[in-house]
Amino acid sequence: MIDATERTQGDKGRKMLVKDQLPRIFQANLARLFERVVQPAMEALPVHSSLESGEAATMDQFLVRAAAQVDNYTANEAAKAFTLILAATFERQLSIWARAVHRDDATDMPKARGFRELLAICAERAGIDVGHGGLGADLTEMFVVANVVRHGEGSSCEELKTIAPALWDEAANDYHDLLAGLPIASEHLRIRASDLVCYIRATTRFWGLADTLPMAVIDPPYRFATTGGETT
Repeated sequence: MIDATERTQGDKGRKMLVKDQLPRIFQANLARLFERVVQPAMEALPVHSSLESGEAATMDQFLVRAAAQVDNYTANEAAKAFTLILAATFERQLSIWARAVHRDDATDMPKARGFRELLAICAERAGIDVGHGGLGADLTEMFVVANVVRHGEGSSCEELKTIAPALWDEAANDYHDLLAGLPIASEHLRIRASDLVCYIRATTRFWGLADTLPMAVIDPPYRFATTGGETT
């Protein structure tokens, strides 16, 4: 990569600073992570549209039903883990870019206590209205999901049930908790392919909006076609 202190942009002769290059790099890195790791892994996992319950007539029927339950449980665990990875990657990118902006502008970076303040700092510097189109809501949901995946029960779980109640569906017939004992709310959190697509679109859209270079990509297309028949 050309040193950012030496490269110039167009006829203006303006130095292309690190802060100018990072949004496009971040967007590409997220896209590669999704397309090369998340998408193929999720599409390779078997997912069943519904799970049979009740008394099994034979041992073979019981084992087939149990295998289907494990398939869907495993796919949900994978989706939760990938949400955690996407959130951690995006938060790290925000931190790097915020520091680059203030370093290039020779200004002091305000202290950010947590993801929300860091997102607000970066959005303000990039001139992004995160309230438009639900961008900020999607990014916040992703981060709170990541906290629930990481910590389980607690304040993040309670917040998530308030801001994204659709992530819980006790009436759904396509998921059975495999844990013994009383139900735990954080273990009934459902992350589907459509949620992962929402999160990757939000993160890459943010960096597309922050990208000041020519031909910035604002709305990258993403979709899933899972073996279980779910298409997003």
